Amino acid sequence: MAGAGVSASVGGMGLAGGFGAVGIGTVPILSAGAVAGAAAYGAINAIAQGDVAAFGAMGIGAIGGVGFSNVIGGMGLVAPKIGLAFGIGTVPMAGVGAVVGLAAYGIAKLLDESGISETPAELFERMEEKVLQMDFYSAAVIELDLFLSGEDLNQQFAALEVEDELQALKAKLKKKTQTNSAQFVTPKPSIPNIKPEIASLKTQPLETWRCVHSLHCHSAAVNAIAISPDGNTFISGSNDRQVNLWNLKTGKWLYTFSGQAEAVLSVAISPDGQQIVSGSVDRKISSWQLDTRKFIRTFFYLNSPYSHNGFVYSVAFSPDGKIIASGSNDKTIRLWGHEIGTIKRTLNGHSDTVLSVAFSPDAKTLASGSADKTIRLWDVKTWQQRCIITGHLATVNTLAISSNNQTLISGSTDTTIKLWNLHSEELLYTLTGHSTAVLSIAITPDGQTLASSSRDGIIKLWNLQTGEVLQTLSGYSPVAFSPDGKILVSGGSGGSIKIWHQKQNFNESVLNPILSGEWWEILGVDPGNHRSDIKQAYLELAKKYHPDVNNSATAKASMQAINQAYKEFLTQNAYLTRPRSRRNAGV
Repeated sequence: MAGAGVSASVGGMGLAGGFGAVGIGTVPILSAGAVAGAAAYGAINAIAQGDVAAFGAMGIGAIGGVGFSNVIGGMGLVAPKIGLAFGIGTVPMAGVGAVVGLAAYGIAKLLDESGISETPAELFERMEEKVLQMDFYSAAVIELDLFLSGEDLNQQFAALEVEDELQALKAKLKKKTQTNSAQFVTPKPSIPNIKPEIASLKTQPLETWRCVHSLHCHSAAVNAIAISPDGNTFISGSNDRQVNLWNLKTGKWLYTFSGQAEAVLSVAISPDGQQIVSGSVDRKISSWQLDTRKFIRTFFYLNSPYSHNGFVYSVAFSPDGKIIASGSNDKTIRLWGHEIGTIKRTLNGHSDTVLSVAFSPDAKTLASGSADKTIRLWDVKTWQQRCIITGHLATVNTLAISSNNQTLISGSTDTTIKLWNLHSEELLYTLTGHSTAVLSIAITPDGQTLASSSRDGIIKLWNLQTGEVLQTLSGYSPVAFSPDGKILVSGGSGGSIKIWHQKQNFNESVLNPILSGEWWEILGVDPGNHRSDIKQAYLELAKKYHPDVNNSATAKASMQAINQAYKEFLTQNAYLTRPRSRRNAGV
């Protein structure tokens, strides 16, 4: 509260020195106030109990303050609003360090009954490591905020008779939990074997998927992935105009199919595993023989030099391999003969871009999703439109049909995933949990697990029986499961691809799947992103995986890997962030 008062009175503040200038906003001032409060509580306990550990904590803090001062050199505090400007020398920094050390002691005292066996020295050492690096300052602030909003500490604060503050903290924590919870919404609770529930992301199950290969061969974003029926290889289509062939088991690049003039938006492999097709921004569909790697043909619509009059966003083989369906931003679906590549029929009806087409495994239904917010079902025997399904509030980006031909699943820009009865067209339930557009979905052959990827680089794995989020991974669309359901292939940052394996009962020393790959993949960013965006991504991950708030089996190792990734980023970019005069001096 005192920190808030200071911030309101003096306005914007900053630290200036040889290292440059750093603004101090309301949150750091609030946290400084919280540190002072914890220090006061520590002092009271030290006096009442005669605990010499408090003096040890102060000593550690003072030494750390002096060290901090020696590292960054001269420093001053400025507050333009009130005309304040004064220098901060080594002695004041030692005092600040002592206060922080005493705060660590106070926090440790508050945590005595919560089961956390961290000593004041250990707590301060952990905080000090972050504070001594200016880019980790905000991480330390987050840590203090998490300490002061935890359920265990709430009980301790209640004992100090601060009920008003306690209730405010609880309301804040409750609101945050509700915002971050994945909801399983069921409009028809009477449906058998479906149990509506709210699955909070705070209680995380044991992670069972981890990234085993991170592939770097494409020079631009990957738009499409298709896995061969035998599960040995897969292909990927990219904005770099290439279709690459990979060994699914080893992640080894095997071949590049070239020929399309623009970005490749869609790919598919025939049911017999012999032929591949791709759809492109150049409005063409091309095909190759998979075993010989030879180009077969381009599919031309009547006398046109193109397959469609717009980008080809989706291609799919019928289960018998005789027909290829394609969807385009010319608003049409076109059906092609697999053997000779001639047009068989054009399906009209959508009023906007057709982004996804999918055949049911029994070859009776073709489903299409569009930017017109609708899903249309087509009878494969007559090619007549069977029905129009509405319910999404924005573009339908992706579709999948379960192997038992019972369920149609759709992902939308409205951030939801909906499950429909393929025969009655009724909505079964809605999965919510993504915060941005759902761009790709895939279902395991047993129909038990769904993978979904969203625009913000988050992949979620869902239990389709309960609607529970099983695991959250770092990756991008597209997503595809192997025929045995034990391998997941997804897009990565930039032009990379990730191969995930399902692992059972691996121990705590194994890193969380989100932490495999290059530093930018671990942080879920593009290596070319602005420094502030990368820093923000690091802080968001710290909020999710810090062991103080995440009790999953791999939280500690996860946080270590996140810190290491961020340090690698800082090391690689250190030269660029130095003042020009220091660079010229060779420092």
